[in-house]
Amino acid sequence: MDAQNYYEFLQISPKAEPDTIHRVYKFLAARYHPDNGETGDAGKFYLLKQAYDVLSDPEKRAKYDSGFETEPAQPDPLSTSVDFMDKIDGELNRRWAFLALLYIQRRTNPSSPEVPLKEVELRMGFPRDYLEFTTWYLLKKGFITRGDNSAFTLTAEGVDFVETHRGDIPVLNKLLTTSTETAGKVSARAANDSASPQEPIIVPHTEAPLSDRRSNSGDRRAHSQDRRSNSPDRRSH
Repeated sequence: MDAQNYYEFLQISPKAEPDTIHRVYKFLAARYHPDNGETGDAGKFYLLKQAYDVLSDPEKRAKYDSGFETEPAQPDPLSTSVDFMDKIDGELNRRWAFLALLYIQRRTNPSSPEVPLKEVELRMGFPRDYLEFTTWYLLKKGFITRGDNSAFTLTAEGVDFVETHRGDIPVLNKLLTTSTETAGKVSARAANDSASPQEPIIVPHTEAPLSDRRSNSGDRRAHSQDRRSNSPDRRSH
């Protein structure tokens, strides 16, 4: 099979840690085992065993990874810095990460706020099977909506929740802060590249300088005295 298919089949990142590979394998093995009357699949179970046999062995995995074609570097998935596999905390982290992804998308691209499920998987580095309960909960809370094309969108209630609780939830704040800083650096670079030299500021001469106003004030007082001195002459006339 093609070099990347093992990772795609397990729905994990090529940078996934051995512990993550083991846990995902156990989850999918229970799902695809032929003895499972609901979701058992002998073909997928055999492929799963092959994938795990290669990816769980450091030497085999290194040889397998060497077959990848050189591709542009992609951002590390969130699973490399956030624990999604822990029991209760892992589920909570999945919710915060999901909301953060949709919030960032809505803020940075308001005309197209939808994020397809496939992109969520890639950006989180996490299989969709683990996201079923997460998406169900967020949908029921009214924080997200799901389109006919399986794309997710953050609602106004979701925006309010993120902005209200980001200070109380360290993982959520970390995800939002990191993304905001990255976007800010990109925007600043673009602004510096396109900025033109500033033109000198020209202040219109609408008023005389203060010293001129003072001298003019003295002239007005002198003229006033002349008018008073000329007043007796007018009376005598």
